[in-house]
Amino acid sequence: MDKIQSTDFVLELGCGYGRVLEKLCQKAKTTLGIDTSKASLEYAKKILPGSNCHLLQMNAIALGFKDRSFDIVVCIQNGISSFKVDNRDLFRESIRVTKPNGIVLFSSYSDKFWEYRLEWFEIQAREGLIGEINLKATNDGVIICKDGFKAFTVSPNEFVMLTSKLGVASKIYEIDNSSVFCE
Repeated sequence: MDKIQSTDFVLELGCGYGRVLEKLCQKAKTTLGIDTSKASLEYAKKILPGSNCHLLQMNAIALGFKDRSFDIVVCIQNGISSFKVDNRDLFRESIRVTKPNGIVLFSSYSDKFWEYRLEWFEIQAREGLIGEINLKATNDGVIICKDGFKAFTVSPNEFVMLTSKLGVASKIYEIDNSSVFCE
């Protein structure tokens, strides 16, 4: 959040019901959240403040934006695992729509955060935002729901390998034993 300026145009990939987008709206000039889930976007419309926050139903690897449109592109709270796409395509498309000297920020969960992460998914399942969790198949950082939804984590080494394959330098850092960030 510290890197967001009041003049920035920010895109959040996989914004869901707006939990992160709500905070981005408070910092940036304009924010745009995309998600493929119409139900999540409808819920987000109810809770998001202000006219600087916009929502679109869109696929993150086929963004309908011109090159170099955004100052910052974020996909945090492990959104990377929700897309079911080749992560190289996801990063490549994110970089394409980011302005020169802009920021692309992805995050995943630290393996030290497993217990809390599973609890959060159980809450989402109870609220109907995801399917019921298949506890027999869920382990080792991978959460599998009975409706086919699958969430995994991306390790620091996997982020480095991914960005290296794209010829992009990255900074990797972990915060509070909970999240791993790739910038």
